[in-house]
Order: sequence, then structure tokens, then C-alpha cells
Amino acid sequence: MSRAFPDPAARVAAAAPELRGRLAAQAKLAPFTWFRVGGPAELLFSPADEADLAYFLKNLPAEIPVTTIGLGSNLIVRDGGVKGVVIRLGGKAFGEIAVEEGFRLRAGAAAPDMRVAKAAAEAGIDGLAFLRGIPGSIGGALRMNAGAHGGETKEALISARGVNRKGEIVEFAVADLRMTYRHSGAPEDVIFTSALFQGKPGDPQQILAEMDRITEAREKSQPIREKTGGSTFKNPPGEKAWQLIDRAGCRGLVVGDAQVSEMHCNFLINRGAATAADIENLGEEVRARVKAATGVELQWEIKRIGVTK
Repeated sequence: MSRAFPDPAARVAAAAPELRGRLAAQAKLAPFTWFRVGGPAELLFSPADEADLAYFLKNLPAEIPVTTIGLGSNLIVRDGGVKGVVIRLGGKAFGEIAVEEGFRLRAGAAAPDMRVAKAAAEAGIDGLAFLRGIPGSIGGALRMNAGAHGGETKEALISARGVNRKGEIVEFAVADLRMTYRHSGAPEDVIFTSALFQGKPGDPQQILAEMDRITEAREKSQPIREKTGGSTFKNPPGEKAWQLIDRAGCRGLVVGDAQVSEMHCNFLINRGAATAADIENLGEEVRARVKAATGVELQWEIKRIGVTK
């Protein structure tokens, strides 16, 4: 049985009576994740806009923990659910994409990476096509310096904007974020709300053709039509995670109803009835076998949140 959490909705609503966003207690999170697993949020909040998010955080009792999720493409929600408040950005306020002068593009944190890539291409802005290969949103790309097909978020980013736990709106130049491979040095309490990118002039048809090549490559090499969570482990320096996993004999390995993909063994798959525990335990088994076989300790790239049953 899932752990029973007290309903904090009334307490939060009383502390922030002018909220305009949606509050829901014991809200299911599995439908928001690509793995389609996991327990409920004690309280789920979907802010109306940035000002509403800032008001909410400013008035939220300090002892209530806050967790942020995006499109759920690179996420495991554990079976016992998530304590405190889960914040999920969505809607027009956080999904807008606007082309600006000087081959710049501003995107909300909830805008899917692939939509941003397409908008840039159609505007003749080169340098953002790599986002087509990232199955997430801009907020996630900022948090983990997402990259694919030779490009990384930090290479195109000018600045990012967000709200901290005190409800203060903060802005960061790209240098302030201290981005490295699949990592951002932004404060953990900041919830990103938008980003400004810099591209260069390009031919829309050529950029769209490059995006088509990226799409074709993904479809041929990754199990994108399965219930999966994208790349599971970071590539160690000088190595490819999938090669290490294959070398350790883990291709096709099964725990419960979770399986290491036969197509690309740095992807885990929910075959239909997997629990979050199945998926996470499978990942840990892969890590153990790779360590034993190669001496390399793989690091999770997928974010794992919540408590076990």
C-alpha cells in the first residue's frame, strides 16, 4: 500500500488565498511520466503564470518540500509517491516561443525541445536543431544541460529566468549556471520559467532537413515508441554507457516487467506492467554488473524522485 499522506491542500490554500493556479491533493503522477509508473503527489500545483508561481512559493510554509517535474521524459516517480508539493509548469504562460531580433529565440520552460527546434528552423535560426533529438522540455534542458547529436544547451544559451524558493524572480547569464556535461550549477531551489537562446542565420529548408536526419537516426537506434525514459546513464569520460552495458551482458536483461532495451541498451523499458521499483532495481542491477565487468561505475542520468512503498 502507498504511504498515506495528510492532505495539505487546505493549509496551502489558506496561506496563499490569491492563488490562480490549480491545486490537487493526492494527484496521480504516472500519467505525466513516459514510463507511466509511480505513486501520487501529496499535492500537485500547476501555476497560472510566473507571477502566480512566485506568489505560491513566497507563501508556501517553509517546511513543505517542493519538487518540480516537466514532461516526465527522463523521470522515475517511485511507487510510494512524492511528499510535499510537486510543481508542474504547463499551459500558454510557460509554453510560449517567441523569435526576437538578432537571431534570438525566447522559450518558456514548459515548451518541448522539439517545438523550440522547429520554431527556430522555420525562422531561419541555425544552431538549435540538436534540440530535436531531446525528448524533454526547456526547463529540463536548463537543469541538466541537455544535449544530443553534437550540441548542448549551454552552447546556444544566453540567459535563463526562474523563481527561487523565497518567491523571488531571478535571472542567470549562461556563465552563472556553470554548465558541464549533463549538469547545471544553478541553485537547486530555482524553478526555471524561460530561457533566451542565440542562433545564427541559416536556411530554413537545410535546418529542417537536418532535423529530419536527427529524427530518422533516433527512430532507427532508440526505442522511442516504447514506455521508456530516454538515456538511463551518463556516458563516463571516454566511454559510451551503452557499450559498457552491452559488454557486461545486460542487453535484454529483465527485472519484473522492466527490461533493458534490445535496440539500445542504455534505455530501460516498461513492458506494460512494470512498477517504478522494477525499473529502478533493473537500473541498479545494470550498474552492479557493469562495475563488476568493467570497473566503471555508471551514474544515473534519469532523475528519480519520491519514496518507495
